Order: sequence, then C-alpha cells, then structure tokens
Amino acid sequence: MTASIFELIKKRTVLLDGGMGTELIKHGFPQGACPETWNVERPDIVKKIHKSYFDAGSDAVLTNSFGGNAIKLSMQGLEARCYELNHAAASLAREVKPAGTFVGGSMGPTGKFLKPQGSFTEGEFEGAFSEQARGLSDGQVDFLLIETQYDLQEALCALRGARKATNLPIFVTMTFNRGPRGFFTMMGNSAAQCIERLEAEGVPVVGANCTLNSEDMAELIKIMREKTALPLIAQANAGKPSLSAAGEVSYSQGIEDYVRFIPPLIKNGANLVGGCCGTNPDYIKRMAALIK
Repeated sequence: MTASIFELIKKRTVLLDGGMGTELIKHGFPQGACPETWNVERPDIVKKIHKSYFDAGSDAVLTNSFGGNAIKLSMQGLEARCYELNHAAASLAREVKPAGTFVGGSMGPTGKFLKPQGSFTEGEFEGAFSEQARGLSDGQVDFLLIETQYDLQEALCALRGARKATNLPIFVTMTFNRGPRGFFTMMGNSAAQCIERLEAEGVPVVGANCTLNSEDMAELIKIMREKTALPLIAQANAGKPSLSAAGEVSYSQGIEDYVRFIPPLIKNGANLVGGCCGTNPDYIKRMAALIK
C-alpha cells in the first residue's frame, strides 16, 4: 500500500500543479472547444503537460477534467461521454505519475445556477457530479478535488454526488473575490461560512483557488486558518487576466512577484500550495525550490 497524501501533508507542505488551460492553449488548443475531449483526441499533449508539472516538482497533479461534469459537457453536446472523458483524464495522469506522487480528480462548477437563481435542482447537480466522480474514481485517481466553487450550495451538491459514487477522499476549494467587506464568493458566501459548513460535512481538506493573486490569497489563508485546524489548499491565479488585440491572454502577476508571497502563504497556514490560471511549470519549479 502506497503512503496516502494525508501522510505527506503531516510531514511537509505539499506542492500541487499549476494551470492546465493555459498550458493546453500553449499547445494549440482552440479556444471555445471542450478541453476534456483532448483526453481522447490528444492524449500525448495532456500527458506531456502532467509530466512537465511532475518534472517541475509537483507532489500531485490534477486531471484535465475541470469542466467534465455532465451539465457543463451538455453545453457542447457531450454529456453522454461524461464517464469516458473523466476515466481517460484519470488514466492519462496516472500513466506519467512517478512513485510517491498523487493524482487528484479535478471537478469544477457546472457553470449553471440552482433554483431560484437558475433552473436546476440539487438532485440534477448531484447526478451530474456523481457520474463524473465515478469516471475519475474508476480511472484510479487518489483523491477528488471539488474546486473553483462560487456557490456553497453547489459545492455541497458536488460533495453529495461524489460520495454516492466513490469512497475516495474528497477535498473542496471555493473561489473568493476581495471586496471592501473582505472575501466572499460570487454568491455571497464568506470564508468562515464555507469552512464551517464543509467541516461539518466531514470534508478532510478545504481551501481556496482561482480569482485572487498570491498576495491576496496569503491574506485569505490567514483568515481561513483562524477558523479551522483542517489542512488548507491555496492555488492562486497569476493575477488578473487581460486580452491583447491579437487575442492572447496574459496575466498581471509575473513569476517573481507571484513567488514572493509563497513563504507568507505557507506561514499563514497553507498546507497544500499550487497555482491556478496563468501559472505554468516555471512557477511550480520556483515554488518547489522554496518549499523543498
């Protein structure tokens, strides 16, 4: 039996990977298409990206399945392929996984809203996430990460759905905006409210990812650490994205500025750190040098 990720968390700061979408685009992925289809159509590139993160020092990488729930896939007419695309996502990451490292199954939001804001029921959300979790679990990921959640209710639906499909450990990260009153999700959930509810539901690892740069993320983690003793995940964006006239996306926080806040992030209580949008293997390599 290989050591679990929980044993590693107890020993030291765990390094996750960086952005997947940014790397796919770098390898020619057409904007507006469905990233999960490349798990079947361009597995070589997806594996190459995972390997580049392991080579940079990641202890765990996340599968190319962020938008792989059935509701999100239905926007491209791909809902019937939910299991297949997620199973492939897990298998590809496992194929390049070095000994002693881990693969997390990425489960992002549906992009839709629950009633009364939207038209979906909690049962429909649960079903969509359950099918995704089944594919990732059967593909043999080590844990699931329900990530980038902007609605606590949706995160709880994802958690219930995933638990129906698997006994794997399930981690949850919310995404927060910073405003005059502090850090809140798009749906108005505070960091304290999210932690309290997720901890009550028995989630073993919680945290935040996306939206914020590494400086703001360090502050948010400090607030979260005051509310819980659970291991905390922090995966900040490389600042704000902007679009050039040629349609190229760039991010406001360069590598030097980004990694400057990694030591404070860890000091403030982050146990698992990585990057989100705009970060790449170079960012992870620099973080590995700081952590290890």
